[in-house]
Amino acid sequence: MIYYEVLCYSCKKTFRVYEGSLIYKQFKERRSRIFCCEDCSHKIRIDAIKNFFR
Repeated sequence: MIYYEVLCYSCKKTFRVYEGSLIYKQFKERRSRIFCCEDCSHKIRIDAIKNFFR
């Protein structure tokens, strides 16, 4: 299976982006974009939901 190794901007760890996913398509189109891994994106989303209801 084809994949790219991308650096997470939040935790600074490398993670794999596999062919067929949305992030893979976005990375292939423009490599200069900032990406985050699934764990960090989930944490960011939960924090945003918590802060929305304050």
